[in-house]
This record gives sequence, C-alpha cells and structure tokens, in this order.
Amino acid sequence: MIGGGITGLAAAHRLLQLLPHGEFYLYEARDRLGGPLQTIRTHNSLLEQGADSFLIAKPWALELCRELGLADQLIPTNEHHRRALVVRNGKLLPVPEGFVLMQPYDRSAIWRSPVLSVRGKLRLLAEPFIRRPAAALDPGYDESVESFAIRRVGREAYERLVQPLIAGIFVADATKLSLAATYPEFLEAERNYGSLWRAVLAKRREPPPKGHESGQEVGRKQKTAAARYGQFVTLRRGIRSLVEALADALPDGSIHLNSAVNNVARAENGQWRLDFADSQTAIQADGIIIATPAPLAAKLMGNVDRQLADDLAAIEYASSVVVTLVYKRGQIAHPLDGFGAVVPAIENRPIVAASFSTVKFPSHAAADHAVIRVFMGGALNPQLVDREDTELISIAEQQLAELIGAQERPTEVHLARWRHSMPQYHVGHLNRVEAIEKRAATLPRLQLAGNAYHGVGIPQCIHSGRTAAEKLAKQLK
Repeated sequence: MIGGGITGLAAAHRLLQLLPHGEFYLYEARDRLGGPLQTIRTHNSLLEQGADSFLIAKPWALELCRELGLADQLIPTNEHHRRALVVRNGKLLPVPEGFVLMQPYDRSAIWRSPVLSVRGKLRLLAEPFIRRPAAALDPGYDESVESFAIRRVGREAYERLVQPLIAGIFVADATKLSLAATYPEFLEAERNYGSLWRAVLAKRREPPPKGHESGQEVGRKQKTAAARYGQFVTLRRGIRSLVEALADALPDGSIHLNSAVNNVARAENGQWRLDFADSQTAIQADGIIIATPAPLAAKLMGNVDRQLADDLAAIEYASSVVVTLVYKRGQIAHPLDGFGAVVPAIENRPIVAASFSTVKFPSHAAADHAVIRVFMGGALNPQLVDREDTELISIAEQQLAELIGAQERPTEVHLARWRHSMPQYHVGHLNRVEAIEKRAATLPRLQLAGNAYHGVGIPQCIHSGRTAAEKLAKQLK
C-alpha cells in the first residue's frame, strides 16, 4: 500500500478483512497519517484543519464508521441556521431557499431574494424556456460548469450564486470544471426533461413509496431540505478519529511512516518491486495499491507504463490555505445565522469562503467562543498559498472584520497549507479516467485509488480505497 491518507487506510482495512492471514504493509512518505484530515484538540475546542464533516447520502464513510465501532460518535450538524450565506457588495445575504448549486426548488424564494437583481431573477426563472442543445443528448457529452450554468440560469445567477458555491466545494475554476464529472445529475436533468425546473416538477409528481408521505409532502421536504446541510455528520472527537480508528485496526508493524516510495517496477519473478527514496531500500510484493495523488502515481508509473504515467500527470491539482481563528463570541457583531459564507470571484476579495464551525457543530467549542475557518488560494488565486503566514493571517482577520464585524485580535490562530491536495476535474475528466483505468487493468495485481478519479469527498475516497482492495484481493486469491 503506497499512501497513508484516508484512501490508503480504508484500502488496508478492507484488505485485512478479505485476507486476514495475508502480510501487507502501508508506506507513507510523511510523518503522520490522514493527509489533510487533521484535527487540533485543545482543552475546550476541536479545530479541523481539513474537511470537517462528510455526507451520509454517500453511504461508504457511514458504513466504515459502523464497522469501526464509531457509530455512537457520529453527530449531525446543528438544526439551526442550516443555510449558506453569500457576499454581495460586502454584505452577507442568505443563498435563496431551495437553490441547490444551480437547480431551483423554490421559485418564490428566488424572487424574494436580494442576492440577484430583478433582471437576474427574471433570467433565472426563465430557465424552463431555454432550449437544450442537441449535443447534450450524446451520452459522452461534457461541458464546463460555467458554460452550463450561464446557458441555463444566466450569467448573473452564475456569478452571484453558482460560481462561489462551486468554488467553496472544489476550490476550482468553474470555466474548466467538468459538469459530467462533478454534477452529472444536472446534465441528466436537462437531457431527460429539457430543464432543471421541469426535472424538479417531475420528481414531485412521482408517487411516493407505499406507506410513505404524500407526493406533495415529499416535494416540500425536497424543496427545503435539499439546500441545507442535514445530510452531513462529523465525529464527536473530530474527523481525525476516523483516521486513528483505521490505524488502530491495522496489525502492529504494518504502518511505515517517513517511508517515501520513489519508483515502482516489475521484478523478473513477476512481483512488484518498490524502491524507496533513501535509495538503499527495496522490497518486493505480490500486489500493490497506489493511493497517492495522481502526479505522484504518475512518477511511480513512469518506468512501467509511459502512457499511463502521462494520463495520470494530466490531472491537475489546486492548493489551498485554511486559517482557523478562535474569537470570543462577543468580539463578533454578525449574528452568524448560517453555516458559513461563500465569496463570489466578482467581489474581488482574497478569500474563497468562511466556515462558521461553531454554528455548524456547537459542541466543538465552548458556548462563548466562535471558531471561523477562512479558505484562500485554490485554482483562482494560487499565488496566495506561498504568502507568509503572518500576511495570510492578517488577510483573514481583515476580511472577517469587514464581513462579520470581528473586533480585536482572535484568541487563537492556526494555519494549514494543503499543497496540491485537490484534484481538478477538468472537462473531459471522465474520458481521461476511463483511459487510466483501462491501462491500469493491463498491469497484473496493481490498483489505483484516491480522490483523483471518482470524487473528492471522504465517502468517495473510502469507496475508492475499498474497491481497490477488493479487486486486488480477488486477483491475489
């Protein structure tokens, strides 16, 4: 196993289940496991430095927590203020109720919202009358999120709502982001119904399963709950708990930190040879799982399959910075009546988003504290990642002073840089991944896994690792 992030740990755990008498090792280049899943635990706070929750609608992380005995540690998001805010002209306004990334579930709420101008609202509400391009019927069709959103809901709705919401998730440039790879459901809605709004209406007309609520009630809940965050959960002692539980479940001596693999090759006996960065160590293995970022996987595959390596190297990554600031609640003038705020690029601010951690998960800090996480960098502002810590912290403090009225200095500050941690699913990503998987399938007892292929969230990473382990176990048997 090469790579000790959540994907590699999930793969190792699954291999242990399938091959309990097998011998396997996990090699991680850094001095810790978990990649960007890091939790700082202080005497009265849990401060997440990476992802702070995961989606239970994708079942794989939830299932793993249950297997590891963590089910009783899961906690949902706060029932209050389950909404996002968006910056417009320096003020925080609620994202319209029922507006899910770009699909409108509540047209009246959109009309009442101050986020868009009258012209912008009229254009968005005209979405059902926008013709579907003939090319969209092609099963292999793809286009950028920007192109699709402007075409369907208009430029203003894209710039004021879609772009910042997408950037807050993927730290991506929506002009390049693949719709087919990130939000295929929107592509399918247009393909099958000709309109995002007609797709909503069609779902509401579907009869509910026997013994369930009426179609009207289901539709109402879809409208209000889909844009909220009730499907996200975290762990009582932080996301790091999942990393620790996986590591504890693996056999003693199976995890090797500070062990960078810098080359993979086929040995004459048909096994795989792993060469380590110290240039003095090499081992052989019957099979391997490479659970690293795609650029590193490309480097490892360079002497095995040049085309595979080139395809892996073509997947670009973005870097980001997370500045976590702890304030006394009285230092902040804003009511913090949302889970966080996203910042449109047209606002020309140096931050992507701010997450109000203690609104989302009140138990993660004392009641008289407010923990705010500020995100910077990403595909649109990559140069920020290389700024000095003091400058980045100053930027975060200044932005919070302007946006939420944060006064005086925070009582505690932490900064985390995540370099090349977020893969960018550019247009054509699905075709590229298909080519990668076809090439990899020709190499015996080798599997690729990670967030570079089929999803960047914690559940998708876990699913990728476990699927790779299942395939490898079958090959080894």
